[in-house]
Amino acid sequence: MRVLLIKTSSMGDIIHTLPALTDAGKAVPGIIFDWLVEDAFVDIPRWHPCVDKIIPVALRRWRKGIFSRDTRAEWKTLRGKLDQQRYDLILDAQGLVKSAFLAFFTKGLRAGLGWRSAREKLASLAYQRKCTVNFHQHAIVRMRSLFAQALGYHVPETLPEFNLDRQQFQQPSQPENYLVFLHGTTWVTKQWPEKYWIELGELAAAAGFRIKMSGGNALEMERAERMAKQCAAIEVIPYLGIAGMAALLANAKGAVSVDTGFGHLAAALDVPTVSLYGPTNPAFTGALGRTSIHLATPFSCAPCLSRTCSYKTPSSVTPACFGTLPPQRVWEAMQGLIG
Repeated sequence: MRVLLIKTSSMGDIIHTLPALTDAGKAVPGIIFDWLVEDAFVDIPRWHPCVDKIIPVALRRWRKGIFSRDTRAEWKTLRGKLDQQRYDLILDAQGLVKSAFLAFFTKGLRAGLGWRSAREKLASLAYQRKCTVNFHQHAIVRMRSLFAQALGYHVPETLPEFNLDRQQFQQPSQPENYLVFLHGTTWVTKQWPEKYWIELGELAAAAGFRIKMSGGNALEMERAERMAKQCAAIEVIPYLGIAGMAALLANAKGAVSVDTGFGHLAAALDVPTVSLYGPTNPAFTGALGRTSIHLATPFSCAPCLSRTCSYKTPSSVTPACFGTLPPQRVWEAMQGLIG
């Protein structure tokens, strides 16, 4: 059985889908997946043994020049690839209008989230097999339920298995004693205060660890350089792609992360990971792994799910909710994972 999976973004959402592929691989003998995914994330599906072909799409980039010659040419190429294969099932695991639009250009039975389950309800009109999934549960649970309904098996009662072989990223040289601090994230309200990262670095250094930090853009790299100047244990690594970050994480003793895609990757690779949550809710989208834990702020207005902080009371840190997650508490949690 060959299935086309449509799950284009984001990094965390793609990682949350991997356990569902593992379930399907065990429940349906001989099942093979092709994966339609944003070109920035093509590395991740390649790491799962149930995935055969990767079909890159560039919707984010195409939106910036929707009528350009290059966009039209790339869209024509994508249409050609989709026209080459008839699938036993097309499974849209995104549940958005844009992913449903892509499904219309495929050959095969289309399945996806029904009207009450899809994030964008109009997307459900594109599917011939509609699945009902409780929206108010963790994303990994939702994906496992969706795959089970679409492919006709019961959701396993086992813990989620990402099926990522950490050994493929292991370096043969003498292992370093380092932690990775994942400080970069898209929302300002999800950023743990810089002074806290510096204090945490000092605590780690006192225990004999080096710290490695990087960034996904110029602002994040500047922030890392700023912190490195105030903490001698911090080493700033030049920008790394997804595969490079996977190798950095796989060889680390542990990771501390804000709510960001690479935090999900660290957890999925079974790297001891402490994830910090202020405005977002780990019950729905938290990084999961066999050696990962969440620290969620108990602040009165959290989780607010807001990109801007409107809390007006003076605080020594911004956003104020992270004042309830000081470095000492985070370090104690990290010590609990790495011994």
